[in-house]
Amino acid sequence: MLIYESAADIDAEPTDVWAVLADVARWSDWESGVLGVDGTVAPGAKLSLRIAANPGRAFKLTVVDLAPPSAMTWRGGMPLGLFTGTRTYRLTPRAGGTHFAMREEYTGPMLPLIARSMPDLQPSFDQFATGLKARVEQGAAPHT
Repeated sequence: MLIYESAADIDAEPTDVWAVLADVARWSDWESGVLGVDGTVAPGAKLSLRIAANPGRAFKLTVVDLAPPSAMTWRGGMPLGLFTGTRTYRLTPRAGGTHFAMREEYTGPMLPLIARSMPDLQPSFDQFATGLKARVEQGAAPHT
């Protein structure tokens, strides 16, 4: 198993953080590590994520769990569970705001082979958490 995690305490209510987090089409407006996300956040929805750490590839993902404004989980990978990535976003109320946590877990029998060719994603995870915190605390709610 390979795991990446990052977190931030955000001075805003979970609903305000969720509004920015769930507006995936605008992630590239505030997160330089995200080149774009196509699709919408809905149960069973398909998403396509393009990131700066691996710009030549679009990651095909499925929203497998959605519990606004507290959590969502995406999953993608190879058929038959040969390689699976599961990313979970969690928002937990805390005094004065929200604790944001993001975790991605890679599993499957192909993991040892694939992991050797993967870039280190920790800097991009940390950048995402920092960027989300800055965007929400600036009051830059997404446009509807």
